[in-house]
Amino acid sequence: MKLKTLISTLAVSSLMATAASALDISGAGSTFANPIFAKWATTYKAETGSSINYQSIGSGAGIQQIKAKTVTFGASDMPLSVKDLDDAGLVQFPAIIGGVVPVVNIPGVKPGEMVLDGPTLAKIYMGEITKWDDAAIKKLNPTVKLPSMAIAVVERSDGSGTTYIFTNYLSKVSADWASKIGFNTAVQWPVGLGAKGSEGVAGQASQTQGSIGYVEYAYAKQNNMTYVKMMNKAGKTVSPTAASFQAAAANADWTGTPGFVVVLTDQAGEAAWPIEGATFVIVYKQPSDPAATAEALKFFSWSFKNGGKMAEELDYVAMPDKVVSTIRKIWADNVKDGTGKAIYSN
Repeated sequence: MKLKTLISTLAVSSLMATAASALDISGAGSTFANPIFAKWATTYKAETGSSINYQSIGSGAGIQQIKAKTVTFGASDMPLSVKDLDDAGLVQFPAIIGGVVPVVNIPGVKPGEMVLDGPTLAKIYMGEITKWDDAAIKKLNPTVKLPSMAIAVVERSDGSGTTYIFTNYLSKVSADWASKIGFNTAVQWPVGLGAKGSEGVAGQASQTQGSIGYVEYAYAKQNNMTYVKMMNKAGKTVSPTAASFQAAAANADWTGTPGFVVVLTDQAGEAAWPIEGATFVIVYKQPSDPAATAEALKFFSWSFKNGGKMAEELDYVAMPDKVVSTIRKIWADNVKDGTGKAIYSN
């Protein structure tokens, strides 16, 4: 074989080997986790060549897509129940923890200058408090100059895990909200403007004077939005920070809860941020494409090991090492190919 032909053959073989080892993985769901998933995916591709093609379409749609087997993994900020997981042949695990923050667009009000508590926030979203200079808001903010401006409520119009976290919190702090509206990925909002995705809520709130919305904190940070401080369960005023998110997550019993079905809203603790949740990744126990699912688990294993600093930069909270060990064991024990062999090896 001529040298030129040999070099050409080796080059093609090398490209074929690279293509075979670099898989494109599809996922869909949570907009809450999209900022950190995107950051992880960019770094992971640079290191491994494998692409994570993630659609930030909302938790409800992500659950639908994984159940329809159109993606390798789904992502939801609302954990599925153990029964739902078993009935569908799925397994879920928490990938990241973050805070949901109210954001406002009020002339003259700076980020972190305004404080709200749960009952007042519920009344705003129920349409019972309609002006920014309402007595209940002024009582919480005696030194803030509040205009006599109508409140423009912005909420998610799509099935959303962020909505699940937000409405779960409102149900815990307001009996009226719990009895009349409740909590889910989608609810019948009493008032307001609907927007699709956290990106849509951030955009609508930024463009509408007098507005209030709710987004994952990374969206507020990336878009320089005016976030609101909250009064927590202990009666303390707290800011949305990695420390306050960590304080809320500190007492969660992940390893002792079947299916990792843990909700982190309205946690005890003087430093705890009250509106918080995790994003859960959902895969099939016996996937139709074991190689793709194995690569997805490899990606999340990599993120647990290498993604903590990136998470902190966006004010997410990485999963504790003890929880990660439990997650990897669940993968090994439950996610298998058609022959019953575990597809993930640590």
